Amino acid sequence: MAHLSIRNRLLSVFLVLITLTIAALGSYFLWYFHRYNISNLTTHLVTHAHITEQFVREYLGGIYDRHSLDNKIKEISTSTAIRITVIETDGTVLADSWENPSSMDNHRTRPEVSSALTGHQDTATRYSSTLQQNALYVAVPVFDATNQIRGVVRVSSTLTAVDAGFAEIRSAIFTALFLTLCLASLISLRLARQFTAPLESMTRLAKEIGAGHLEQRLHIRTGDELEVLAHTLNNLASNLDDTLAEIKEEKSKLELILSHMDNGLFLLDRQGRITNANRKAKELFNLKASMLGQHNLTVLGYNQFDVALRKVVAEHCSLTLDLRTSAKDANRFFQIFLGPIESEKGVQAVLAVFHDITALKELQERQAEFINNASHELATPLTSIKGFAETLLSDDPIDAALQQKFVRIIFSEAERMQRLVQDLLQLARLQPEEYRKQVSFQNIEMTDLLHEVIQEFAPRFAKKELHFSSNCAEVSPSPVWGHGDYLKQVLINLLDNACKYTPSGGRLTLHCSQANERLYIALKDSGIGIQQQHLPLLLDRFYRVDKSRSRQEGGTGLGLSIVKFILDLHDGTIDFVSKPDEGTTVTISLPLATKQDHTAI
Repeated sequence: MAHLSIRNRLLSVFLVLITLTIAALGSYFLWYFHRYNISNLTTHLVTHAHITEQFVREYLGGIYDRHSLDNKIKEISTSTAIRITVIETDGTVLADSWENPSSMDNHRTRPEVSSALTGHQDTATRYSSTLQQNALYVAVPVFDATNQIRGVVRVSSTLTAVDAGFAEIRSAIFTALFLTLCLASLISLRLARQFTAPLESMTRLAKEIGAGHLEQRLHIRTGDELEVLAHTLNNLASNLDDTLAEIKEEKSKLELILSHMDNGLFLLDRQGRITNANRKAKELFNLKASMLGQHNLTVLGYNQFDVALRKVVAEHCSLTLDLRTSAKDANRFFQIFLGPIESEKGVQAVLAVFHDITALKELQERQAEFINNASHELATPLTSIKGFAETLLSDDPIDAALQQKFVRIIFSEAERMQRLVQDLLQLARLQPEEYRKQVSFQNIEMTDLLHEVIQEFAPRFAKKELHFSSNCAEVSPSPVWGHGDYLKQVLINLLDNACKYTPSGGRLTLHCSQANERLYIALKDSGIGIQQQHLPLLLDRFYRVDKSRSRQEGGTGLGLSIVKFILDLHDGTIDFVSKPDEGTTVTISLPLATKQDHTAI
């Protein structure tokens, strides 16, 4: 019953006690009734048995004819409901008030008869197969003048009346028990509610307090200990409410500060175990709740950080260190501040703030790389221009043909520098966020734009004997939302690369398709192809697969970088598929102009 409520337990106890009491009392009444009725019936039968024994003694003693005994017995039994049976000492039935003695079994083995043949009066209760009822038997011995047993007189009566009375009383007791239990249940339920209502109210209040609803109060007027306990709970809730309000206010301030920090923050104990971390720290290092409480070497795995942590604990000082990590499978740079949290017992914890300077480092590296690449790219044509110019300015005689050749070289290198400067300027324009927001977009008919670009490249295709085919006119692609000049620049750069790296007599195929509200343009060439290790680097600035060939073709190494910037501006994508000596397929995708109310980006 431990899982039941107090009310149910009280109710169950009341009902069990009442049930057991009524059941015990009813059982006693039934037992007493049965015993009383059997006792009265036995006394009555014993009296009849002795009276009959006096009458039968003369027949068994030979005074009267035994053959007339059966008729006499039947006459005697007519006025009563008692069955009388006269039995000889050998068990033979001489007379029976209800049956023909000659058809009856030998009765010597009957328990009451056997006992009476030994000279003792006996009774027995059993089921009579003759009457098909329960019956009570009383047997008394019949003595002659010499005190010898001449036979047995057995009288019996059915217990139908007794059993019927017993059943009636039993039914009455069961009915009383049922009615009593119903009444007791109602009374017990009311009493249990009355007793447990204050406890239930206090339980509900305790649950509300546990759930954080500290404004709840309890009002009980019982005048006993329960009322005192209710007032105590009210005071406890009030004090907790005030205390938690202060704690929540301070906690909300701290959580607000920590949650909006761009820096990862760890709290470690003096042994170096991580006890807490803010949201940013969990995101940076993929920190799970199960990792809290573990050592920093297990979670972070940076020995340099652990050494600095132990130094802060030992020397009670603050430290700053730079750390390069591989969080989330990417190289990151952190500037870490370590500060001790001290008490009277010394350093109890250490606060570690991870300031992510990855973007700054990458910017510095990209700036340095860009400057190096730009300087190198500009230095090459400048060196050529300077060298040939010095030759032309020298006093040594130079024939007109050679002079013309040197001038053409100077002019070619100057054009190359001009293209490089133009590409750099375009990249500079595309990068600033304010400029990108001012670019005006509109519906661009890609069929017209593709036709225009293809017509411009037709002379180059013919000059290099390239076989060009396109399905875009048949597909008639839907308009895209973008900037026409920039999209034309993308197509020109891609076709220019395809022409450069496809040998004479090669094939170029332009394929257009639409799916998922996007336009896909795939340009496939039969050129020299690109090895797999170069594909991820094609969009980097100044990257060339074959630098000498690229310079011979007049490339600056910035064309695909410009394409990538323009596609990003249009929410587009670019993918490369290539195999050496089999050609390259470049696929770009652009969103279709499904809405007419676009605003400038």
